[in-house]
Amino acid sequence: MKIYTKTGDKGTTSLVYGSRVPKNDVLVEAYGTCDEANSMIGLAVAHLNGEFFGEKEEICDVFHEIQTTLFHVGAELATPAGKEVKWKLETADTEKLESWIDKYDAELPALSNFILPSGHPAGAALHVARTVVRRAERLATSIGAGTSTEVLAYLNRLSDFLFVAARFINQRMGSKENELHSKK
Repeated sequence: MKIYTKTGDKGTTSLVYGSRVPKNDVLVEAYGTCDEANSMIGLAVAHLNGEFFGEKEEICDVFHEIQTTLFHVGAELATPAGKEVKWKLETADTEKLESWIDKYDAELPALSNFILPSGHPAGAALHVARTVVRRAERLATSIGAGTSTEVLAYLNRLSDFLFVAARFINQRMGSKENELHSKK
């Protein structure tokens, strides 16, 4: 199978079930942004390779599951309204994120100030992934009635998880959080 099809050479792409839309369609923007977030999560995991801390394997498994679910979010966004979604998100997907948030957040010091995205390269990459997920959420919201409430809830909770995960990894890797200083 060739990697290129040439079917997108004139600025259109296929959705699930084959209907074609312009590459700048909000559906394409939304699922493409999920793909971008997925890649940033992969970059964070790559930064953890060669590094060791106690829960590394466990959290890498969590990220693998999130990446798989995020792929399913993209597939759901790429499915035209009125068509059957093959990999439909469920409430349990969002609840799983919530349980991971609670678990990792319980091990972190309470926030007393805003923090600036930084730290270990894996933590910094997760901060970037968080902002990309927020963009995906905004794009999915702009689709309107065609976006499932489960997709919107998952994206919202995923950005929360990525924030906590960035802090958790920064703590485990010994990277200090940089707090926002007030203007003088």
